[in-house]
Amino acid sequence: MKLAQAFALWALSCSAALADEAQDAFVESNLLSIFYHELGHAVIDVARVPIFGQEEDAADVMSILMIDALFKEQPAQDIAYDAAFGFQAGADDAYEPAYWDVHGPDLQRYYTLVCLFYGANPDAREDLAIELGLPEERAIGCEDEFSLANDSWGPIWDDLEAKAPGKSLRFVEPKGKLAESLSAEVLRYEVDALNATFALPRIVDVRIESCGQANAFYDPNDRTITLCAEFEPYLRDLYRN
Repeated sequence: MKLAQAFALWALSCSAALADEAQDAFVESNLLSIFYHELGHAVIDVARVPIFGQEEDAADVMSILMIDALFKEQPAQDIAYDAAFGFQAGADDAYEPAYWDVHGPDLQRYYTLVCLFYGANPDAREDLAIELGLPEERAIGCEDEFSLANDSWGPIWDDLEAKAPGKSLRFVEPKGKLAESLSAEVLRYEVDALNATFALPRIVDVRIESCGQANAFYDPNDRTITLCAEFEPYLRDLYRN
C-alpha cells in the first residue's frame, strides 16, 4: 500500500472516531438534561416543593441550574450547547407545537435554557449566547432571571445537601444489551455522583425501559424516573440529521 493511501485511510479512521465521539457527547448532554428535568419532578414530589405555575417549567429550570452548578465551566457550556440544540431540533420538526400540552413549545424552552445558562455567568458565556442566537432584548434580563431561579431552588437544594451523602436515588440495572448502552453508563454514573451530594426524603428509582416511544417521565405513584430505551437512538438520529 502506498504511503499516501495509508495516510488517507488513517485520516478517514480518525475522522470517523471523532465523529463518533461528538455524537456520543451530544447524546450524553441531552440524556443528562432530560434526566435532570425528570429529577426535578421527583424533587418536587418527594420534597413537597410548592410550585406556582407549570411544573414542567419548574423542572426545566432545575435542569439548567444543575448543569450550571455541577460542572466546571467548559463541560457545562458543552452540555448546555448540545441540550439547547436538542430543543431546537424538536422545534424544527414538521409538527405544529401542541399549545394545549403541559410542556411549553420547544423553541421557547430553547431560549429559556440559553437565557438562564447565560445569566448564571454572563462574562464567560457571552460568546455562547451570541452563537445560540439569544436576542439582546431577552439577554438584558437573563442575569435577573437566573438570580430569581437560583434564589427559588437554592434553599431546597441546601436542605437536601445538608443530609448528604445518601442513597435516595437507586439505579435499577437494565437487562440484556441495555446494560451496555450509553444511557445506562450515563445514568449509572450520575446516580452515584448525585447520591454523594444529596439525599431525598424518599427513595426514587431510576430505570431504563422500552416504552415504544422516545420519552422520559417521572411516575409519582411508585416514585420512579423512567428513561425510555428509544430515547438514545432518537437522539443519535437528531445528531445525524
